[in-house]
Amino acid sequence: MTAMAPGIGPRMSPVSDAELLTQLRQIVGANEVLTSPSATRRYRKGIRFGEGPALAVLRPGSLVEMWRSLNVCSKARKIVIVQAANTGLTGGSTPDGDAYDREIVIISTLRLAKIHLIKDGSQVVCLPGATLYQLEDALKPLGREPHSVIGSSCVGASVFGGVCNNSGGALIHRGPAFTQMTLYARIDESGNVDLVNHLGIKLGDDPESILRAVEAGGFAAGDIIDDPDRHCSDHDYQTYVRDIDADTPARFNADPKRLFESAGSAGKVMLLAVRLDTFPKNKNVVDFYIGTNDPDELTQIRRDILANFKNLPVQGEYLHRDAFTIAEKYGKDTFLAIQYLGTDRIPAMFALKGRFDAFCAKFPFLPEDLSDKLMQFGASLFPKHLPKRLYAYHEQYEHHLILKMSGEGVQEVRDYFAKMFPSRTGAYFECSKEEGDKAFLHRFAAAGAAIRYRAIHRKEVQDIVALDIALPRSERDWFERLPDEITGKLVHKIYYGHFFCQVFHQDYIVKRGFDTTEVEHAMWKILDTRGAEYPAEHNVGHLYHAKPALVDHYRTLDPTNSFNPGIGQTSKCAHWR
Repeated sequence: MTAMAPGIGPRMSPVSDAELLTQLRQIVGANEVLTSPSATRRYRKGIRFGEGPALAVLRPGSLVEMWRSLNVCSKARKIVIVQAANTGLTGGSTPDGDAYDREIVIISTLRLAKIHLIKDGSQVVCLPGATLYQLEDALKPLGREPHSVIGSSCVGASVFGGVCNNSGGALIHRGPAFTQMTLYARIDESGNVDLVNHLGIKLGDDPESILRAVEAGGFAAGDIIDDPDRHCSDHDYQTYVRDIDADTPARFNADPKRLFESAGSAGKVMLLAVRLDTFPKNKNVVDFYIGTNDPDELTQIRRDILANFKNLPVQGEYLHRDAFTIAEKYGKDTFLAIQYLGTDRIPAMFALKGRFDAFCAKFPFLPEDLSDKLMQFGASLFPKHLPKRLYAYHEQYEHHLILKMSGEGVQEVRDYFAKMFPSRTGAYFECSKEEGDKAFLHRFAAAGAAIRYRAIHRKEVQDIVALDIALPRSERDWFERLPDEITGKLVHKIYYGHFFCQVFHQDYIVKRGFDTTEVEHAMWKILDTRGAEYPAEHNVGHLYHAKPALVDHYRTLDPTNSFNPGIGQTSKCAHWR
């Protein structure tokens, strides 16, 4: 039993831990209840941040098993953390230390990865373990796509993770993950478990019958209800992002506009199914690569396109020269794995890496970060992997923008760039398909490069400060310039992001001997003066303070503080004590 919070007094469970584990094994099967530290490690530890103890990890094989497990855990007064792919960067789906007043049960949903196509594929119903890769594959034969494709920061992200954190948004036509039509379980003020069906699908009245029906799929057309007051995507995002003179960001984690029941819930309910819009796949796509030594030149491009173009870009990704350099070396294995194996095999590879790391942790004589070092060495044996023109722009220009256009927007950009470039400080080229694909993949690989750098250079690195920020839409001076007293504490600054919505990922590798928390808090003060919102698209996790609107959302959803307590640096104790 973890330490009790002072002043609360004991809150005894009605059953012993041994009795609870017996009940859970009866529900999900003995092999799907993990209790040893080595077996539970990859569920208890985040990929970048966060780790703590857990009484058990459950791996249910059906929604009914999830529901029954929740009821048993609630009666036993245990904390429940529902976890999908565990790809979060802020510890938002793992325990955080041991300062809880109750034991934690982690419920992993990876065995529940079904996807049901409805309304001729214009919408989908996804179950808890479904990943964006799986959704992409399911929609590909229909010529459609999900709200997001390969992410900016993680491999194997789940559909539910996006909805719960309002993340995504790299695709400018579609905005962040959002829906108002979900099926979820919540625990009320008295500790009772309720099932809330807001999917807009007739599934019956009894909870277990509803769960079996949604898992089986095969919904009749007459069972699907379209509510004009509820939406399955962020339907007005295009209008919002075009408002370039607004003094608020286009999107950020705590935006009250996008907090609705499960959307933005950060695991404060048990989400069981989501209904989402899908989108026609873009046709006649062309990628453009822009390099410049003047950030104001990119500012002009952003404002001109958003304000004056008839057609919005599909995507516009920024990469600083230093991020290019770090990613070229320390993101190379990720790049090569996706290029040669495909995205669908990457989650399995990372699961294998997690098991290998857990095995190595049993032997203190093995070097730290052995898997990372082996992968880094393997990647170094391959020749240079990027197109020659990318390397040339890397040498010549500090700031890089990768712009994806489709349809009539392609000619709009061609006409625009013909008048603008070459300039005194910048130039562009129209990519071949190989160049465009590799440019975007390289941009993606930048996201994990800081983690690998830390693993390889432990002796020189204290840790990483990872921020994702949203600047006001009106902000023109978007490129960060840090004071010397902060720069002197850093080994590297790695800047990349979604340029047209001005959401930037900023990874700072802190030199050995300096306090990373102190560095991070100094960064926050600077961001506050710039009118930035943070985090922009990641969970607040256990790194950030949740803002009042977000805390109110959490407390409304979870009055007993039974789900994922401590998120956003809130109370970890029952009933928010």
